[in-house]
Amino acid sequence: QVQLVESGGGLVQPEGSLILSCAASADVFSRYTMGWYRQAPGKQRELVASIPIYLPITYADSVKGRFTISRDNAKNTVYLQMNSLKPEDTAVYYCNARRSATVYWGQGTQVTVSS
Repeated sequence: QVQLVESGGGLVQPEGSLILSCAASADVFSRYTMGWYRQAPGKQRELVASIPIYLPITYADSVKGRFTISRDNAKNTVYLQMNSLKPEDTAVYYCNARRSATVYWGQGTQVTVSS
């Protein structure tokens, strides 16, 4: 059973920062595109950022310039650095591993941006 273990969510004030982490097994991390999705109440789950092994990184337009995705191959961990957070960034954030038709999801971590 593949596990994606997320951490780092919480409550932050507007314009604050948070970093999310997602640890995966070495086998998954070395062969899968890693990404972060989010789902706000009443909305569909949407891609936030994606970091393939060889292809360019992708960001949602709404987070470009504020969020940075990165992967640490030595730790089999993908990170999402979130700066200048806005109330509309409030959502459950999910780690995702994808390779062709095979997709794995983390359990989700809540990020709440509020004063």
